[in-house]
Amino acid sequence: MCRRRTTVKFMLMMHAPANAPAGAGLASWKPEEVQRMIKFMKDLNAELTARGELAGAEGLEYPPRPRIVRAQAEGKPIVTDGPFVETKEFLTGYWIVEVPGEERAFEIAARASSCPGPGGAPLNMPIEVRQVMPGPPQ
Repeated sequence: MCRRRTTVKFMLMMHAPANAPAGAGLASWKPEEVQRMIKFMKDLNAELTARGELAGAEGLEYPPRPRIVRAQAEGKPIVTDGPFVETKEFLTGYWIVEVPGEERAFEIAARASSCPGPGGAPLNMPIEVRQVMPGPPQ
């Protein structure tokens, strides 16, 4: 018997411009601004968890620490700096949500985008929304 999915998974990816204050890390923010942003993210995650919509969420490290890895002969890793210098934006965090459809994913993305930044103004960061594709039927 084939079960019909009533929800769809989406990955919501927050991108920061490489030259934005967040791009340099949160070092340029006042401590209370960092705390406001963290509270916002925790509250959003708690709300999504309570609704049964959050499958996972993480913040990601800012450059220059991320690395690019490729396999070389015999599968050994080649590790280089990344993201590349010419990158205009980089991924700062993500959510995996399981919702009825893309409209709800868009609502969540808009809310995440409005995270407060310096001075309390919404950052309005771009949030990329992609459906997580289901695996082949079993």
